[in-house]
Amino acid sequence: MATQSDSQVYQGEEKIIVAIDLGTTHTAVSFAHAYPGSVVDVRMVTRWKGQPEAAGDSKIPTIVAYEQGKLVACGAEAREYLGDETYEVSKWFKLHLHPDSMNFSDEPPAYDSDTGASPAMEIPPLPSNVTLAEVYTDFMRYVFGGFRTFFQKTTPNGLAIWDRLSSNIVVVLTIPNGWDTRQQEFLKEAAQEAGIVQSEEDADLRIEFVTEGEASVHYILGKINHKTWLKKGTMFAVTDAGGSTVDSTLYVCKALEPKLELEEVCTSECVQAGGVFVDRAARSLFTAKLSNSKFGDEETISDMVEKFEQRAKRIFDGSQESNVIEFGSRRDNDREYGIIQGKIALTASEVCTTFDDVIKRSTDSCLKLLRGRKVKHLLLVGGFGESPYLRWRFEEEFGSNGTDVVTVEEPSKKAASEGAVTWYTKQIVSARVARFTIGIKVNIPFNPARAEHLKRRSQVCVHPNGDTYLQHAFDTIVKKGQLIPQNFSKLARYIRFYSEKPESLDEFWEELLVWKGEGTTEWTTDADGETLPPIRTLCSIEADLTPSLAGFKQVTSKHGIKYWRGDLAVRCIYNGTKLQARFEWEVEGKTYQGPIRVIPASILK
Repeated sequence: MATQSDSQVYQGEEKIIVAIDLGTTHTAVSFAHAYPGSVVDVRMVTRWKGQPEAAGDSKIPTIVAYEQGKLVACGAEAREYLGDETYEVSKWFKLHLHPDSMNFSDEPPAYDSDTGASPAMEIPPLPSNVTLAEVYTDFMRYVFGGFRTFFQKTTPNGLAIWDRLSSNIVVVLTIPNGWDTRQQEFLKEAAQEAGIVQSEEDADLRIEFVTEGEASVHYILGKINHKTWLKKGTMFAVTDAGGSTVDSTLYVCKALEPKLELEEVCTSECVQAGGVFVDRAARSLFTAKLSNSKFGDEETISDMVEKFEQRAKRIFDGSQESNVIEFGSRRDNDREYGIIQGKIALTASEVCTTFDDVIKRSTDSCLKLLRGRKVKHLLLVGGFGESPYLRWRFEEEFGSNGTDVVTVEEPSKKAASEGAVTWYTKQIVSARVARFTIGIKVNIPFNPARAEHLKRRSQVCVHPNGDTYLQHAFDTIVKKGQLIPQNFSKLARYIRFYSEKPESLDEFWEELLVWKGEGTTEWTTDADGETLPPIRTLCSIEADLTPSLAGFKQVTSKHGIKYWRGDLAVRCIYNGTKLQARFEWEVEGKTYQGPIRVIPASILK
């Protein structure tokens, strides 16, 4: 990976780097043309179809319009089809991709519910006859096309540079802290379908992933003079409050010279509590408030929510006693329900209720990181992080404990997008903390002296060597909370037993599992053989291991049984947020690596 010193002189080979921050409500794209000896200049794409050029806005709405399953428009142009029953507009589709740990355990309760139960239907449905993969593919094709046009038209000699470097463009995709390999593989496949990369191998070479939190810290430290407040040993938090998630990460400064170096302190946090849930709460508020009014229909409520989001939500700081929502014309009146000339006013306490649950979830998430630690600064970024009320509540919550809440983002930009390019060139985070425990299912020798083994005796099997083994044990490769340096790798060795030497191992596979519970686990199932709820399949590793047969040996067991033994290993490699895995084996003392494919577990039902 290319690197840059603090002086920002680029040391790598010439290339185009593009970062796409595809958010729940808005998307932004940044890029740089980097060449040796240059100071990398990160730029934002500020011209999009359907968006006035004079606005110079780097954010575009993350929406896609369809007619009977066929693509009609994306981004700002798709706004024209909102409310038209002929068309179906997909929005908030990023929520469909969130893993179960976010969709369920982190999902806030319905705002009009007294039970606290999670709502049955929170995510807007996809358009008819359109899959999530198709929505992502269509939108990513649109976004990359807009970037290509902007680069060619605004870069001196842009067409020639594009023709020369476009086949090797580095694509950096930002992802929430809570996403894992499955979501990454999904995005790579969508990028391939969109024509951004040409093949699975090309995607592995050119697509990089960075968490929104880590991209944001690179953005922040590029915008402020960190040497005035950051010293070796200084601990600080970064909270990226976006459309659907609030990501928080705690860092400690390990070095300032010869270059800035940070390490994660503990497992990062990701909670589903972004700005769209304030909008959802506002919808519940309007619906309840106007249930018997002639203006309580779904279309009018949608207009109110849109106007609330565009103004009242963005400027509310907790002090405004009257917050006027202009949604209609002068002829729209229903004084009994507070509607006068197309306007409805919300009190400060009413607006507060739309924020309260989201802010509580966000501050609770941050407190998990800050509690018991001396954290001097909390840097607040992201689209939702621009909310004056959110900022005030964070200052109230954390300021009393000596933590200074700092905001630096310019309203027209997205920290994660611009920071993602800087992340690729500078790499100031040298170690990260594993969010989950990763391992593999194995058989272990049966020990009747252990009570737990006796409880599981129905899962006993006899191997070809004649020994008795217990199935469904969990062998940890990476433990939750473990500090993982750059380019970390871990080798896990295993033994395979065969009665007869296999003729071929051309479809050999193993599953990497993740334990999402507390602590660690010895087992993947309970005593009855049912998979434990915190166990999830992370991915499958497939490979043709026929060449490894040359290293298999025929041996005789203590029971006098002849059998074939194969010594194999799984190596897990972490590079930033990218997880790679491969098989290894030895033949006559020489180590070999098999061709592998990492296949994501099913994301969509």
